[in-house]
Amino acid sequence: MLKIKVIAPIFCILTGLLLLSSCEKNITVDLPDVEQQLVVEGYIYQDTFPYIFLTKSSPFFDELDSAAVQAYVVRGATVIISDGFTTDTMDEFENGFFHVYYSLNMRGVAGRSYSLRIEADGMKATASTYLPHAIALDSVWWKPDGNKDTLGFAWAHLTDPDTIGNYYRWFAKRINRYTYGDNIGEQKDFDFIAPLGSTFEDRFINGKSFDFGYNRGQLNNSTKEDDGFSEERGYFKKGDTIVVKFCTYDQANFNFWRDAENQIQSNGNPFSNPSPIFGNIDGGLGVFGGYGVSYDTIVAR
Repeated sequence: MLKIKVIAPIFCILTGLLLLSSCEKNITVDLPDVEQQLVVEGYIYQDTFPYIFLTKSSPFFDELDSAAVQAYVVRGATVIISDGFTTDTMDEFENGFFHVYYSLNMRGVAGRSYSLRIEADGMKATASTYLPHAIALDSVWWKPDGNKDTLGFAWAHLTDPDTIGNYYRWFAKRINRYTYGDNIGEQKDFDFIAPLGSTFEDRFINGKSFDFGYNRGQLNNSTKEDDGFSEERGYFKKGDTIVVKFCTYDQANFNFWRDAENQIQSNGNPFSNPSPIFGNIDGGLGVFGGYGVSYDTIVAR
């Protein structure tokens, strides 16, 4: 019996390998050439200056490294923004890998619509967005997760207005600094971070008042110690000072970021269905959004 138990699986494996090898066939897929397009990521927040990141699309199987990324950055573009009252040609600023177009002659005003026109390297793109009024959170707090004493999530209470069609996005950052013994290091988060699932709508919560919480997000390719395999990953820690940036924006921006987050979450899943991410850039790819903003501060204790 012992001999049969050993030989039978080996026979099955060999048979399977023979069947698989007899079915092998090399398949060559010729991908069509796709016209290169402008890729736009633009923002205008309430009471702040507008800014735009501008690149070109790349072929799907092209190698992507730091040198390639720089090659796709669009320089010397003409970028014109208007709010119906002021029209301005945006300035260009570059510092190493950071490249941005901005305007100091305009600030975001709630209730206004904004248009964007871009011309670069023979390509043209336009976009428009609406900057809605901010809807503030009622209250914010930090709460430990389960039986964890020092690690938890940021929570808030929101009363959604009784008008359907409100779209929200949550950002947060820690403004306290790392401590190393008696030494004080850099600020924990350089900028606001939107965790996965940061955007939601009021389709099922219209006019309701409710509590909700978020984990701590992290930037792509972060090398921070608490973003690796640490037990602190995804948590705000007791003692953190957390600034919450709660935003409202239009449906086109909600659709873009919802689809983008769904793609990120399903990345690598062979059973997920690939789907395009539709933005609001006519003649290009990406998104241009106006954000109504309210800020709150949480001291985790």
